[in-house]
Amino acid sequence: MNINRSIEITHNTDNHQFEAKVDGHKAELVYRLKENKIYLMHTWVPDEIGSRGIAAALALHSLKYADSNDLEIVIYCPFVKTFVKRHPDWQEM
Repeated sequence: MNINRSIEITHNTDNHQFEAKVDGHKAELVYRLKENKIYLMHTWVPDEIGSRGIAAALALHSLKYADSNDLEIVIYCPFVKTFVKRHPDWQEM
């Protein structure tokens, strides 16, 4: 799974999502916060910017955010579940 580490990711707290804007398109990872837990709900990348490691960058960013804020992670998003399986260092969380 390719991770594009050069992508700038912003945290849109109003919409509860991490966002990456690439070539005029917005990719997002939607989350919910409740009782010191972050629920990773859904990742979406438009076809026009797919296969560039953007979803993986969003997943990694969300996991690092949870780690740095001492949040328990609950994963509903199938993409993030696969990402964690392929990166065992995140399975402990």
